[in-house]
Amino acid sequence: MRYVWPLGEDARTVRHARTIIRDELSALGLSPDLVDDAVLMVSELVTNALMYGEAPYELGLHVDAREIMCAVVDGSPLLPEPAEPDTTAEHGRGLRIVARLSDGFHGCHPQRYVTHPHLVGKATWFALPRQGPAGNVVPIRSGV
Repeated sequence: MRYVWPLGEDARTVRHARTIIRDELSALGLSPDLVDDAVLMVSELVTNALMYGEAPYELGLHVDAREIMCAVVDGSPLLPEPAEPDTTAEHGRGLRIVARLSDGFHGCHPQRYVTHPHLVGKATWFALPRQGPAGNVVPIRSGV
């Protein structure tokens, strides 16, 4: 199964993306913990796209027998970089959250839009096994 949704350019978009992913994954009967992790990671990726990327935005979901993969596409050519850890900062933890919850199965690469096939942007993504964590959590290291 493969789905793609165009996303808006305002703060309501984050809530809309969370609702989409929660509804779609819950309908598949996936564990509530897995759904919650996916919703949190989508929230982080959409927030990053809105803060640091460029419109247009789209949300993709690919589901197969083994895993789910979510991707957020935006028009900026700049790849996301984790910020230096700062416990007093208001922002800067999103990519670390995605890295931890996805057991290291995440990334960013150039991507054609599905909703705008003539455009190329970048996709920031994560993947999760349908049966829950694989048990090989990648530690979050300073500066990574």
